[in-house]
Amino acid sequence: MKSSHINNFFSEVISIAEKINKSEIQKLAENINNVRKKRGRLFFLGVGGSAGNCSHAVNDFRKLCNLESYSPTDNVSELTARINDEGWDSSFSEWLKVSNLKKEDALFIMSVGGGNLKKKVSVNLVNAIKYAKIKKSKVFGIVGKDNGYTRLHADVSVLVPNVNDKLITPHSEAFQAVIWHCLVSHPLLQTRKTKW
Repeated sequence: MKSSHINNFFSEVISIAEKINKSEIQKLAENINNVRKKRGRLFFLGVGGSAGNCSHAVNDFRKLCNLESYSPTDNVSELTARINDEGWDSSFSEWLKVSNLKKEDALFIMSVGGGNLKKKVSVNLVNAIKYAKIKKSKVFGIVGKDNGYTRLHADVSVLVPNVNDKLITPHSEAFQAVIWHCLVSHPLLQTRKTKW
């Protein structure tokens, strides 16, 4: 039983890698390069495991691609103060206001579902995207659902193909890392070599 799960899981990883739309990833690389050319910044937004991925991605884009990048979840004091005083739903959009989000900047959403107003899931992502649209900032995303707010409203998004309804979250979050590592090692974006 256990070994069949492992075999199935990695078979699904192979299937996702084969099915994923590579042209979406290339388009994302080109758009991120345009943000850098305009001296814009990337703001990585995610919740749960995706928030951890955002922190890691901020490091990689800053260090390897010389691209100014930030994530609100890296400052737990501000994040929790905003949630406590103003609520979860506005926690990211209010943070973006203080960060003076500009049209040269872009949001980079990492999320399994991408936000859903009707289900009241990741509403803070939805409100951040709405604010970015007001500021005429680009919105990028890596998501696992094709009907979430990010997928429907992003300028460029990469959809992690669903090969197993029971494993959407682990596959989506795992492939967020695969995709951003592809991006930070892309010849169009990488400006500094890794140590190893």
